[in-house]
Amino acid sequence: MSDPTDTDDPAAKAPHGIADVARSAGVSSRTLRHYDAIGLLPATAVGDGGLRRYDDRALVRLQRILLLRGLGLGLSAIRDVLDGEQDDVVALTAHVACLERERDRIARQLQAVRTTITRLRKGEDMTMHDTFDGFDQSRFREEVAERWGADAWERGAAWWGAQDGSAKDAFQAEQRAIATDAAALAASGAAPTSEQGIALARRQFAWLAQATPPAELTAERFRTLADMYIADERFTHAYEWAGAGASRALRDAMYALADAGL
Repeated sequence: MSDPTDTDDPAAKAPHGIADVARSAGVSSRTLRHYDAIGLLPATAVGDGGLRRYDDRALVRLQRILLLRGLGLGLSAIRDVLDGEQDDVVALTAHVACLERERDRIARQLQAVRTTITRLRKGEDMTMHDTFDGFDQSRFREEVAERWGADAWERGAAWWGAQDGSAKDAFQAEQRAIATDAAALAASGAAPTSEQGIALARRQFAWLAQATPPAELTAERFRTLADMYIADERFTHAYEWAGAGASRALRDAMYALADAGL
């Protein structure tokens, strides 16, 4: 009798399905399919129903892709880097150095914000260097394009640029208010499907819909954004300042609304 674990089926040797990989890595399934299509991250195997599957080595490669993307490299440059290196340990050691530089950049951002707070409190004049040290928003352009299409960044930037000062202040104030309500939901222990949870998710949907055409704000995209509030520290910080568990409470409420059909 043959051993059921002894198989030549490639799918059996690739235990990680695309949905699980996408959720764990904080990317969309669309992004993973795009990486496969351009040869950046080929699926290890294709299982039943044509679903892509990945082995552990593919997970390591994805980790490296995300690290390099976070450092601002384009996809073609990332492919050149990965294809030109064979030793993952050596490469990951180099990534550590890059991450340490990124940590320093974030530290500069933190200091810039603290300096701004101090100057505002004292009524002092701002300086360009102190205000924007460590900031570079253009590095998000390709990330947005990967997730939602090449023109998504331009449309978002155009929308923001068209807002006057009061509209921008109102948009940011609403985000802070949502964060406060998310923290309150987390503290209350109410279920994501509760009236409080659904109301919070609807408020978040309306806030996002200001900058995104409602037809494009699908349940899948809404869930992807929800996952980013947990998986991406840049977004987590935008909510956790209001209270521990705020980002997770918001994510769960958004999932509940998406499951209910938005």
